[in-house]
Amino acid sequence: MAKNTPSTKATHIVKKVATPQEYDFVMGKINYILMVIGLVVLFVGYILLSGGGSDDPNSFNPAMFDAQRLYVAPIMIMIGFVIEIVAIMYRSKKHDDPAGK
Repeated sequence: MAKNTPSTKATHIVKKVATPQEYDFVMGKINYILMVIGLVVLFVGYILLSGGGSDDPNSFNPAMFDAQRLYVAPIMIMIGFVIEIVAIMYRSKKHDDPAGK
């Protein structure tokens, strides 16, 4: 009769232990912080750009040509887009190192 021992084939099977994977994102933490700041600036710019309409279509509302709408809001929106571009293009010094240190 054969012994109740595992076969030699089964003893050589090595179980793979699940190790936690370290994910390397394309952008770093500073990129995401800059993106949120850019989105907030864009949101504020669009809020400044809205509003000030007239209830009566036959009357003229001079608030339409206010400095807030003509100068401040578009400048805020452009600054927001520039911050978004910088947030996407920024590369930390850690990513510049070819050894990954």
